[in-house]
Amino acid sequence: MTTRGVEWLSAAADDPTECRTIWASNPRAPYALPAGRFFDTVTVEQRVGMETFDQLLRRGLPFGPAVLDRKAQRVGFFLGSRSRETFTHHLTREEGDPPAYRYLGPGSVVVVPGPMPMSGDRYQWLRAPTRRPIANPLRPVALATMLVASAELLARVNRYGERYSSAAALALSAFEGARLDGE
Repeated sequence: MTTRGVEWLSAAADDPTECRTIWASNPRAPYALPAGRFFDTVTVEQRVGMETFDQLLRRGLPFGPAVLDRKAQRVGFFLGSRSRETFTHHLTREEGDPPAYRYLGPGSVVVVPGPMPMSGDRYQWLRAPTRRPIANPLRPVALATMLVASAELLARVNRYGERYSSAAALALSAFEGARLDGE
């Protein structure tokens, strides 16, 4: 994380000086920040969150910082504050069922990793803030779209896994299909 990223995150704290002091003495220390002031956060279960993160990244869609909580097995995506209405509007417009999520806005707290977490720490940055994020109205749209798409993709993968519970079952299905095609 850059110095400007630390400055932006710590400015969201109730006591920014205390936050920066803690991170100066222990850059791995997680810190609880109030949501709704500088950012809101959408959290989802880890499997959906990691797929969503990957899809956003690979497709070059706009998104901000993202955090992983290993113990709770959740991924959090930072949005601009007051993005709830736009996010939920676009989430409901998507085909398919949205995954279970938590929207953390005013009155909520988000625990973030320190500026330099280690790989085994509970809280990890998937994408650390490098500066104050530039307001982008497409972030909540992209997140809503990819959350639903990722949940649908993973549901399909689960159905596939139930149908072909092992490599042998997959091979048998392929063999039978080839035999029927040859008759």
